[in-house]
Amino acid sequence: MRISQQVRKTFTSSFLAIAAVMAGQAHAAESAVENGGDAAVPGVQGGPTDAAQNNGQLGEIVVSAERTNTTLQKANLAVTAVTADLLRQNNITEIGGLNGSVPGLVVASGNGGERNIAIRGIGLGTPENPATQSGVSYHIDGVYIFNSIAANAAFSDVSQIEVLRGPQGTMYGQGSTGGTINVVSTQPTTDKLSGYVDAGYGNYNYVTTNAALNVPITDTLAARGAIQFMKHDGYAKATDVAGQPGYPLSDANTISGKASIKWTPGTVFSLLLSTIQYRGDANGAEQKNVLDPNPDPRKVTQDFPGTSYVRTQLYYGVAKLDFDGLVATSITSYQKLLSRQGWDGDGLNQALFLQYQGANTGGAAYDHIALWQQQAKSWTQEVNLAYDKGGRFKGIIGGVYLHSRNSSYINEYSAATGDGLNAPLAMHTAYDDPLISALQYAELSSITRDSFAFYGQGTYKLTDRLSITAGLRYNRDKYVGESDSISGGRSSQTSGVYLQPSSSGPANISDALTWKAAVNYDITPVNMVYVSYTRGYKPGGVNTNAGRFGSFISMGNPYGVQGNFNKETVDSFEIGSKNRFFGNRLQFNAAAFYYLYKNMQFINDDPILYSYGIGNVPMAHIYGGEFEADWRATEHLRLDGNLSLQHGSFTDDFQALNPITATAAQAAAGFAGTGGFYGNYYAAYLSRAAAYQNVKGNAVPNMPTVQGSGAISWTGQAGPGKLMLRAQYLYRGGFQSNVFQSAWYDKTPHYSQVNLFANYDFVGTGFSVSATVTNLFNVDGISSRFTDPYGTHQVFSTYIPPRQALVSVKYAF
Repeated sequence: MRISQQVRKTFTSSFLAIAAVMAGQAHAAESAVENGGDAAVPGVQGGPTDAAQNNGQLGEIVVSAERTNTTLQKANLAVTAVTADLLRQNNITEIGGLNGSVPGLVVASGNGGERNIAIRGIGLGTPENPATQSGVSYHIDGVYIFNSIAANAAFSDVSQIEVLRGPQGTMYGQGSTGGTINVVSTQPTTDKLSGYVDAGYGNYNYVTTNAALNVPITDTLAARGAIQFMKHDGYAKATDVAGQPGYPLSDANTISGKASIKWTPGTVFSLLLSTIQYRGDANGAEQKNVLDPNPDPRKVTQDFPGTSYVRTQLYYGVAKLDFDGLVATSITSYQKLLSRQGWDGDGLNQALFLQYQGANTGGAAYDHIALWQQQAKSWTQEVNLAYDKGGRFKGIIGGVYLHSRNSSYINEYSAATGDGLNAPLAMHTAYDDPLISALQYAELSSITRDSFAFYGQGTYKLTDRLSITAGLRYNRDKYVGESDSISGGRSSQTSGVYLQPSSSGPANISDALTWKAAVNYDITPVNMVYVSYTRGYKPGGVNTNAGRFGSFISMGNPYGVQGNFNKETVDSFEIGSKNRFFGNRLQFNAAAFYYLYKNMQFINDDPILYSYGIGNVPMAHIYGGEFEADWRATEHLRLDGNLSLQHGSFTDDFQALNPITATAAQAAAGFAGTGGFYGNYYAAYLSRAAAYQNVKGNAVPNMPTVQGSGAISWTGQAGPGKLMLRAQYLYRGGFQSNVFQSAWYDKTPHYSQVNLFANYDFVGTGFSVSATVTNLFNVDGISSRFTDPYGTHQVFSTYIPPRQALVSVKYAF
């Protein structure tokens, strides 16, 4: 839906009015400072409970937003820090729980355990495709995490989560077109022996245990270990799995651990070595077909059980040399991923699938993905040199090299008869083995990526109040792919194993310059405004099958999927203000932005079957505003919240092919099913090609027009201890799930939820007891609605967790 001109004028007027009010209050604050008032920011790390420890003032949060430590209120970009306390209060154990807590952030689920993380509408538009990366880069302690499935790993011993909104191409490089998420974990310290144990139990047999131990070994050497375990029964059930009635879905069984050792032999050198391990082994997420006639959102009429296994390993080391303001840093990492996913590709039982979709699939009774396996290995090396001696200039220069290999193996089954409970096949199953008779599609492929970049950024103070920032980065990415696939249980191979990967064509090489230019002005020591122009970049890549078999090559179709796809870029223009008022009791930050989003990558179909791949929508314009507030109203009462308003649409003509409409057109012309297509090749091609649509004017996906949250908390003495009570309201507006926006099923509807938290701290004992209730009113909110881009192109809904009540006991020392 377009935003009217009147709405645009209203938004602009509101933002200018707020800016005028802030300027007036800032002038009053400045006068107070000049007349001896105290408006300085406390130099301590802040969190939800820090205000009570700072005479009612809000503490300051230190963030590593641009590879160097700065305070959140001084960073000239839109950034939100979610502290460990807030994570605990809202029972946020993994990245999906951040929905609603950060302006402009949407975390949606997809097939195969993938997460589409989008900021301001820019994220992963190419699901189930290891040749691409998300538009929001994900980091743990500054280490880039390559695969979006790895983002499912639990937050283990986290200090805070930093969410940087807007292109971060200079400091974080490729894949940061929408922004960056950096998970900051707690480091070892030689201060003292310390730790905690936190254990909880809730409904759905929810069991969670977190523990950490910090051990000073010597005056210069310390170690820290942490472990997290979480398990609960399924939030939903599959009703028609043979021999397993009420098969649980959306259950959990995860364990993660972290071990670190830090050596600081003097004031110059330090070395941190860490590893984070994660394993998730469950039945898989509920994915409810929109055609499922069962009205209960927590029951799905599917007949395939579904499985999910994810194992991630991260090893990294950080070495630093600090020469009194000149710091050299080396960050080395090695990471591994093993993901085995299986799901019901049709999301229905055989009778329903034949009833609803049989005409479109040549009478197939089921579509099941028995296995989508990914194995990834990655290595990174970064070195940088930062300068900050407290003068007028500070800056950083550096370089980074990335190498990864991601291999996929897929088994998808479809047939007119049979129970559909197909088991994954070994990779070396012969092409003429009878076990593959019902195999609709199989693929064995790998993508190797090599990337390097050089970057630099500096800030210079022209005056005590006025600063300019400039940064530049050169990125170069190279993708090489190899693959083999079969359709309908047939293969062109005549000997050996049934899948024999070969090169997908010449390497795709993509390079780009990204930059940042910003000006910020300190109205007072606690009020600033900034203006920035930044560019983000996501590399192009290789379509493993389309280059050889698609209509662009074989039929001369100018709209057909090509062998390579282009890089995408975002040019961002942003103005923002960060403010403290009333003696550091009120914090109010605002930002307005305008994007030119070029060559958005998305999954496009092709008139020739099984030649789908990634295409590029030429141009979209995105604009919006974000507001964050935190007010310490009284000694006991605190209010905080955020709001984002945004809109985006495609502005250029572009013909794209929706797999749903292409399949329906093919069936309507009488060419349903694989055999029907190849038996009437050209006529079937023409029927599918007639389904192209112009996406000009469609909304940018994954972008709620309105999204936000508000919370109120009370903290005070109660008997011998301290009591905290907190209530939070979240609202996420509806948004489109893809570029096609066909009828009602591409729209993810809005939802809202209420969360409650209570904590009682037995002061002086180390013990505390807490109770958390998330989704108090048990809202069946739809987290995401997506179309499976492959297979039979079914449309699914995934749901937020139901009401969850959890009581936990914590001991810290």
